[in-house]
Amino acid sequence: MTVFRMGEAAELLGVSVDTVRRWVDAGRLTAGRDEQGHRVIDGVDLAAFVRAQAGDPERRAEESSARNRLRGIVTAVVKDAVMAQVDIQAGPFRVVSLMSREAVDELDLKVGSVAVAVIKSTTVVVEKPTANAGSRGRTGS
Repeated sequence: MTVFRMGEAAELLGVSVDTVRRWVDAGRLTAGRDEQGHRVIDGVDLAAFVRAQAGDPERRAEESSARNRLRGIVTAVVKDAVMAQVDIQAGPFRVVSLMSREAVDELDLKVGSVAVAVIKSTTVVVEKPTANAGSRGRTGS
């Protein structure tokens, strides 16, 4: 079973440790204690909490088969004569998209505007951090 300390859970959720503590104290998120008495959150419980907070995935501006939608703020737009690069900060995640300059102009994408990065991919690489590379979460019995 994987468990996360309060700070690790906060980092994964993109909120402060105080916010996670308030959620636990209010009963919105379940936490236990490890052998040293530190508050820990079971990985399964944390995943269920995140799914519940995500909202209705069916609420979309348009009908689409894409399921990965990251709403964020445009932080950079670099255009040349034909192509453009648009950077979006969606919570703790930076998403970079390369598209035509025409698309950027039609969407009126500018620094500070809200945008949704819709990701549809047949290849998604999933990595698991190694213990010596600053992995998060602890596995125990």
